[in-house]
Amino acid sequence: MHGRRRAVLMGEEGQLPRALAPHGHSSHHHHHKMRSQAGGNQDAENDEFVARTTILSKGQLKKLRSVLEEKVEIHGRGNFPTISARLVDLIVCLRQNLRDIQNPPKNVKLNGGAASYVASSEDFSYADLDLIFPMEVGQENSSTCFDKVRDAVFTTIRELMPENIGKEKFPVDTLKDVYIRKMIKVSNDDDTWSLFSLNNDYGRCIELKFVNRMRRQFEFSVDSFQICLDPLLDDFDSPEHRKVTIESMFGDVHQAMNHLHERLIDTTKPEEIRGGGLLKYCHLIIRGYKAARPGICRKLERYMCSRFFIDFPDIMAQEAKLRNYLESHFGTSSSSNFASDWSGDDTDSETSTSQATTSSLLANGQAKYDFLMLLHRVINESTVCLMQHELQMTLNMIDRLAFQVSVQCYAPQSFNGAQTPPRTTLFYLPADATSWIPVI
Repeated sequence: MHGRRRAVLMGEEGQLPRALAPHGHSSHHHHHKMRSQAGGNQDAENDEFVARTTILSKGQLKKLRSVLEEKVEIHGRGNFPTISARLVDLIVCLRQNLRDIQNPPKNVKLNGGAASYVASSEDFSYADLDLIFPMEVGQENSSTCFDKVRDAVFTTIRELMPENIGKEKFPVDTLKDVYIRKMIKVSNDDDTWSLFSLNNDYGRCIELKFVNRMRRQFEFSVDSFQICLDPLLDDFDSPEHRKVTIESMFGDVHQAMNHLHERLIDTTKPEEIRGGGLLKYCHLIIRGYKAARPGICRKLERYMCSRFFIDFPDIMAQEAKLRNYLESHFGTSSSSNFASDWSGDDTDSETSTSQATTSSLLANGQAKYDFLMLLHRVINESTVCLMQHELQMTLNMIDRLAFQVSVQCYAPQSFNGAQTPPRTTLFYLPADATSWIPVI
């Protein structure tokens, strides 16, 4: 079966689908750009039609400063205190600790949703705070370098802990279990990098990525932005205007920004995306994004499904990946949280707060449900690499998760498991609606 799965990655012409065609460009531009992609990144950089980088405008720079000034929280497990600090202070502290161990990063870059937020002309919420630290690492020293980077991360966490708790007595190995959500090390011919995800109970985890080599640094054009922060870090509070560069790993920074503004889905070399980009694709669709070239959308979906099932071949790996994605991109809402929202006296202020909280939880739950239903549809219609019983197992698993989401939203449970009747009005926000509709 593994061989059959690999075979379906080939297109109808025996070729891998290289890219969704660029949107709104002349055929000469498209031909030149596709030729540069075939020749690799170096050719793309030299392509006279393609600008990979540009300077942030004043408006974008203002948004970047607001992101860096944001107070971020790293939540400890058990009785360990929450760490609260400006994002810029965390970055400066970590950069200095990396320098102290004689392993300084080349620079520091903002990536992911926060970078897309800065690049966009609109304001929108973003969950992830992704930071990239490009580094020089010799192949023979990769293990030693990883150990040094890990120590620098733990030292930074300890330095940012509150002053009044005797933080110097905590060994770094203890901090790993308390403040780190996940820790990954990848080392092979194509990739040498490590990742530390700092825990946040509300899904706003800070991901620190230390990169020597990484074959793939983006999924779609709208999440391909990297902003070099170094011009701001040495004297962040200075009012002096700084030139800050933004780069699109997609290849054309202006085209990528156009896709962001027009809410278009585009990518290059989809065969390099782990999981095929399937989950991110469905997430973009429910947020109102559309394919830049709808005509090849079904082919793209077939490829995404095939790659997803190659990377996550059994039902346990699929469910673990899906639950992790929901938690990381939609936040968490346990049943006990719902119970606490419904309890209490019906004073005016508490009722108002409960309604607002319930509305946000319902909106979050509705987004999760819509995402799962779309994923169910795409997998059901576009999967050609699985036996029927395997496909049905995956669809049943998605159905089960969707049912759990709906139960959490519309039938909240108390701590003892008994159903608690709602004490305020439930609201529902339909797609494309401008106001909440009471349903109970």
